[in-house]
Amino acid sequence: MENTSRYSKGTRVRLLYMDDIQAPPRGTMGTVNYVDDAGTIHVNWDNGSTLGLIENEDKFEIVPEVR
Repeated sequence: MENTSRYSKGTRVRLLYMDDIQAPPRGTMGTVNYVDDAGTIHVNWDNGSTLGLIENEDKFEIVPEVR
């Protein structure tokens, strides 16, 4: 699955928009935990939420690693 390699465990993401009442606030950052068979990107958000992302529905960006 394409998402699995693009969003590997440990990838940092920033939420831009999610149409969900339980969505973390815009700008919240999180760490990808895994991508399931349906393509949902499961994220451990920095605010404690674990709500998954759906590519092409939710808006988010990959945060480049700082070295």
